[in-house]
Amino acid sequence: MSRITGMSARERAELWERLRPGRPGDDAELTGRVIWSILAEPGDGVVGRLVGDLGAATALELLYRPGPFASPTELRSAATAAQHAVHAAYRERGIEPIAGVRAGFLRWQPRMDQKLIDSVLAMAAASGAELLVPGDPQWSRGLDDLGDHAPLVLWALGDVQLLGDFESSVAMVGTRAATAYGNHVATELAAGLAGRDWTVVSGGAYGVDASSHRAALAAKGRTIAIMAGGLNSFYPIGNSELIARVARDGLVLAEVPFGTPPTPFRFLSRNRLIAAVASAVVVVEAGSRSGSINTANHASDLGRPIGAVPGPITSPSSVGCHELVRAERAELVASVDDVVRLVRGNAPEPEPLADPEDPRYGRVLTALHGRAARSITDVARKSGIGEAEVASLLGVLLLDGAVRKSEKGWVSVPRKG
Repeated sequence: MSRITGMSARERAELWERLRPGRPGDDAELTGRVIWSILAEPGDGVVGRLVGDLGAATALELLYRPGPFASPTELRSAATAAQHAVHAAYRERGIEPIAGVRAGFLRWQPRMDQKLIDSVLAMAAASGAELLVPGDPQWSRGLDDLGDHAPLVLWALGDVQLLGDFESSVAMVGTRAATAYGNHVATELAAGLAGRDWTVVSGGAYGVDASSHRAALAAKGRTIAIMAGGLNSFYPIGNSELIARVARDGLVLAEVPFGTPPTPFRFLSRNRLIAAVASAVVVVEAGSRSGSINTANHASDLGRPIGAVPGPITSPSSVGCHELVRAERAELVASVDDVVRLVRGNAPEPEPLADPEDPRYGRVLTALHGRAARSITDVARKSGIGEAEVASLLGVLLLDGAVRKSEKGWVSVPRKG
């Protein structure tokens, strides 16, 4: 890999230690995945299949051919040779060779540039971001539903633990040109969901996205913003301060490398991630050709439930929502309870293990905070209950989902539903 990145094995090990604190990984595979994320556009199914079948490092060794080439004929000859090498590797493994390798090589080759790769790695090293790959404990299982189109890597700023909370994540999407009604509904729904300990996922754009993120933050809840460009700069510029707050108090993600500008087709690719990491998608306001409908389409392909908020029949901003409901592709949602039912159905809540008649549980919960972690000693002091007894009570509350343990201590969890 040194011939590709210009970095020694030791330098790469130091880089991974900085980008992946506490998460070991194979150097060659990590390097290969990052480089493939630079060479290919998001969701490139040929790359996804190559990495899945051969491994990122092997696929890269077989296909990496930096230019310049003397002529278009020489470039095409290199593409054919690369295809032959890949097909031979497939046959050695007893796997049927895949199609599209030659055409893929011609797409990827212009970015086979050591200076470009080194620039991305340098920006990443200086960014304070973390690098996540499939198999990490924080990786959302929802992303695996994308199959060959799943992201190769994710760059993250903020609390990476939020990504793993698939079952309690809801995507809130809608038009950038939201009406006062749309912004109001997005705020009410996002604040209500955040207050019930759901993670609000959106794309950081103007309109519905921004209202959803702001409401979740104001409710001291959890929110994830997924970007269409690299994390070296936030887009749109007018929401830079908001997205920085999400990075500080929630999580900001991107699959494209640092230095990559957001483009229309990257927004469409990004939408599949919004749909994948959430257990449901709610469309608040959308015109008939809104990008939010694209997100709903991805959700439908992934088998995610879709909710649509009704609006005035005279409003162009609600036409897309009405079309989704009319086509029976989405359920009408008008409240937080509707969104919860969309995800969980009408199944009854399990009986809590904590005895509701035992006042000690209430005293322990009162001594906890929803965000500031507290030790058993702190809880014992505030509740007036002995530490050993507090530890036992917290164990029962943990099983009930009423509390959560972090590295810094214990926090309370608002009741869902």
